[in-house]
Amino acid sequence: MLITSFKTQAEVYRLVPTFWPTKFVWTSYTKLIFEKGYLSNIKNSLMVALTVSLISVFLSMIAVYAIAKLKFTGRKTWSKSILYAYLMPRSVLFIPLYILVTQLGLNDKLFALILIYPTFTIPYATWMLISYFSTIPKAIEEAAIIDGCSKAGTMFRIVFPLSSPGIISTLIFCFTLCWSEYLYALVVLTRAGSKTIPLALAGMVVADTFAWGPLMAGAIIATIPVVAFYMLASKYLVSGMTLGGVKG
Repeated sequence: MLITSFKTQAEVYRLVPTFWPTKFVWTSYTKLIFEKGYLSNIKNSLMVALTVSLISVFLSMIAVYAIAKLKFTGRKTWSKSILYAYLMPRSVLFIPLYILVTQLGLNDKLFALILIYPTFTIPYATWMLISYFSTIPKAIEEAAIIDGCSKAGTMFRIVFPLSSPGIISTLIFCFTLCWSEYLYALVVLTRAGSKTIPLALAGMVVADTFAWGPLMAGAIIATIPVVAFYMLASKYLVSGMTLGGVKG
């Protein structure tokens, strides 16, 4: 992708292909930024992905604590229902979700994606975090309660900090799911100024003509936020934070 993004369209379609560009050009990147308005597409994707992933993970943390740590009737049923909700194909849901968005008057608005993306991010985040929260020793929570900590305090001061590796990794995957989502965005968004990155890249394919230079340049730019997000969070992705927390 990187090499092709620096080639001219003529060189990409040469009969005898070249590996390295005969001449490095920035035409594909300048065309994306100044002609295609790609920066606005990046801004749209960032706003939607960050908002949805943060909200989804926070709500999932609350739900997971109840499922993994509290005893109540129907706990296993709720756990299985979350898995079934995540396994529900998106192709089945996009028609009723589109009808809902239209009735709410949110068609062709980014807030519509923020409203419907949690239908797959919350079940995913909840299911991922259940097993992680279950590994936290109950003795640590009991010690906190003996020291005067409430249930809510135990949740926010003990369980959530100890689960930070799982929470951050789940946040990254939720962000990636939203960042690369195409079907719902295709159904909801039509205006060029509100399109996300996958729609912007797909829009560069006209009939059977592929603008490989801008496509590859756009794909390279689209990977940068995800890679940067992972690199910034990688130091927190350390397993076994609770090992040795309980003795005896």
